[in-house]
Amino acid sequence: MICIKNGTLHTAITKDVFVADLLIDHGKIVKIGQNISAENAEVIDASGLHVYPGFIDAHCHIGLDGYGIGYEGQDYNELNDPVTPQVQAIDGINPFDPCMKMAAKAGVTCFATGPGSSNAIGGTFAAIKPIGNRVDNMIVKFPIAMKCAFGENPKRCYQNQGISSRMTNASMIRGALSHAKLYKAKKEAAGDDISKLPSYDQKAEALIPVLNHEIPLKAHAHQANDICTAIRIAKEFGIDLTLEHVTEGHLIVDELAKENLPLAVGPTLGHATKFELQNKTWETPGILANAGCHVSIITDAPVIPLHYLPLCAGFAIKAGMDEYDALRAITIHPAEHIGIADRVGSLEEGKDADIVIADGSPFELTGVIRHVLIDGKEVK
Repeated sequence: MICIKNGTLHTAITKDVFVADLLIDHGKIVKIGQNISAENAEVIDASGLHVYPGFIDAHCHIGLDGYGIGYEGQDYNELNDPVTPQVQAIDGINPFDPCMKMAAKAGVTCFATGPGSSNAIGGTFAAIKPIGNRVDNMIVKFPIAMKCAFGENPKRCYQNQGISSRMTNASMIRGALSHAKLYKAKKEAAGDDISKLPSYDQKAEALIPVLNHEIPLKAHAHQANDICTAIRIAKEFGIDLTLEHVTEGHLIVDELAKENLPLAVGPTLGHATKFELQNKTWETPGILANAGCHVSIITDAPVIPLHYLPLCAGFAIKAGMDEYDALRAITIHPAEHIGIADRVGSLEEGKDADIVIADGSPFELTGVIRHVLIDGKEVK
């Protein structure tokens, strides 16, 4: 057992900040309250320190494209085919990517990682924790989403393989979903009669969980028109959707507020390296949050190093985002965005003991992370 004593708690589910103790047992938060008995427990004195839930990134590519890899070593894009729903992040993740430990020490205790955005449909994402030497033991949930992409990336990467416009890219996504829908109907009509089953189709099979609302489409979309195309296609097929990057979300904030979809905003640090990023601004997360949107802040690591996630929240605060909204944007909101809020994202009894203890604010350069716990074990 571990007892964190007298810390200032930022739970991410209430704006109120209060001093209390946390009791941890078997990797879970078992009690939050005043003057909890620390008998037989290891004590962490958090007096004068701030206690947060572990930080979460809803969208990155760590383990598939990480530290010191370069283009030759990347595993996050399958470049032989623009439509690859059958590929799985867990088959490419390298647990020994140095970015894992760097993120953990900075308080990033969980993240979604998976295929990049070259493909019209890219494959399935996983939610993992950054500690371990075998990905099977690091998984919080898999699969969590099916990646798809709109805009410049598929056009650029597959201009010699059938995609030269946004229209064609959208048509490929529609075609794959339509084929999977027909394949699913034929399987259901066949019932237990194996002789009537359609020929096995790995791509169509991989899209059935999307059609069954088991996982959402995770749509890479920077420009406002691409965001709207992603929403349009999701509605056509009656499937769930999360929006990733949302760089021009502030230009259509009223529309996004009406749609009430999970929005993962970023990466915002750095130059606009392509046309569709020309309206990039740190004001976007705050504008969307103020309109009532469900906002997460993401690094898209390694575009921004994953260990800079809390700093990204700090930049959003500097640009006008409410500090509580920014905290939620790297804790409970990404947990909800990727479907793991039953385990992580807030300081609540019964949740995983993924905890950050800081001297000062982790959103500021002067803040210092003193302790990070993942599943109740301190990261060394």
